[in-house]
Amino acid sequence: MFVLLAIFAFLINIPFGRLRSKVKKFSWRWFAYIHIPIPFIALPRILLGISYYFIPLFLVASVAGQIAGSRLKLGAQKI
Repeated sequence: MFVLLAIFAFLINIPFGRLRSKVKKFSWRWFAYIHIPIPFIALPRILLGISYYFIPLFLVASVAGQIAGSRLKLGAQKI
């Protein structure tokens, strides 16, 4: 079950990583885009009874999702 939650943590952070990459670094929106997904990962972990020992795994998955989202190129690019 913890693997599914890690995948969920990765996937939910992709759009927030994309949004974060478009705003000024260390602005309030930049911090918000990093922290908004946390309750959506913490609540299922608590409700499913997944040990806090797996938090580093979820943290790595979340950071990877943020990075993947920031590098995602959507739409046509100008040539």
